[in-house]
Amino acid sequence: MFFDFHVHSTASDGTLPPAAIARLAARNGLAAVALTDHDNCDGVAEFLSCPVEGALRRIPGIELSIDPGKGFDRFHLLGLGIDPQNETLKRFLRRILDGRNERNKRIIANFARIGINIPAGEIAGYANGQVLARPHFARWLAEHGHAPDMREAFAKYLLDDSPAETRCYAERFHPAQEEAFAAIHSAGGVCVMAHPKYWRSSWKHAFTSADREDAQRELARLKAIGLDGIEALYQANLPEENILWMTVARRAGLLMSGGSDFHGANKPGIPLGMTANEEFIAPLLERLVPGGARGGNR
Repeated sequence: MFFDFHVHSTASDGTLPPAAIARLAARNGLAAVALTDHDNCDGVAEFLSCPVEGALRRIPGIELSIDPGKGFDRFHLLGLGIDPQNETLKRFLRRILDGRNERNKRIIANFARIGINIPAGEIAGYANGQVLARPHFARWLAEHGHAPDMREAFAKYLLDDSPAETRCYAERFHPAQEEAFAAIHSAGGVCVMAHPKYWRSSWKHAFTSADREDAQRELARLKAIGLDGIEALYQANLPEENILWMTVARRAGLLMSGGSDFHGANKPGIPLGMTANEEFIAPLLERLVPGGARGGNR
């Protein structure tokens, strides 16, 4: 089965409009696709309503950066099958957007400190009126000669481990886990941890038996407070990592999802779409029928 439950559009830091995402998914023969822009649902209506050829289940979604938990480094939460008009979710997202805006002001101030003046109005234009994020800063830096490309702009300026003399990274508000799960559930969604290999930074290089015990223990706690699944199949995983996270998910009794983290030209090496047998994705699809029905099979 060909599907993708982790996709970004111009409503956050992708380069294709939401309608173009739906048309590309249909043209490429995907059975299902979820739009999961960062911290907003602004592209969902366009994504769901544009006409496409063939049968395509379109899932309204979102991606949130939340508190990773003690001893962990990064937790991105996918909310799949959400109702974007849910008032509880909308209030929750306003708080997150306020936190993003405050962080962006600090990033601009940090650049000014090292002699790079980024006009606030100009950089806002890079986000096309949507959520301003670090890839927009990276593109501005590359286009204004401060880095040869976006990858180098991130490495030099925009990461929490960029060189101290050029680091302009600023932390932002991360909502509590239980609050985030509740907001997604209030909107009828399913809570899925994105790319669990990045949950702890050291796991990018090695994953020991002790790490597995830590992961299983923490996932049991997260399931008890609202986590529904993990993105066991991810484009940046090695084959053995996909097997590892599938095993972890099964032992934890969690749903399994798969996604590319497609961003268009902002991540040019990542194509749209993931492949797995129907047995892998069927339990998640069964949970998403109410959410998927809002987009229909078009």
